[in-house]
Amino acid sequence: QVQLVESGGGLVRAGDSLRLSCAASGRAIRSTAMAWFRRAPGKEREFVAAITWNGATTYNTDFVKGRFTISRDNAKTTVYLQMNSLKPEDTAVYYCASDYRVGRHPDDYAYWGQGTQVTVSS
Repeated sequence: QVQLVESGGGLVRAGDSLRLSCAASGRAIRSTAMAWFRRAPGKEREFVAAITWNGATTYNTDFVKGRFTISRDNAKTTVYLQMNSLKPEDTAVYYCASDYRVGRHPDDYAYWGQGTQVTVSS
């Protein structure tokens, strides 16, 4: 089993930055891919970014556009999402996810955190 705990969300203004953290624990966590998804009110959960166990990254280029960076600590047990130049449309609950293979669809991940709310005011 894998446990994921997100933190770092909050209320910010447009143009501000936030860094989300996802602390992972459990079996073989260092060899898993980890990802961030988000769900805005009234919308489906959408892929934000992912990182493999060895540091390869992929992003949703539809809206990230160089503003977000996913990274992983050396122990590979914490994943970060640095979000810069935040916009009101980035308002959502952000979820951390993990599984043994990287993917861009929610069904690709078996393990999920509870989510952290990010609200961006205009």
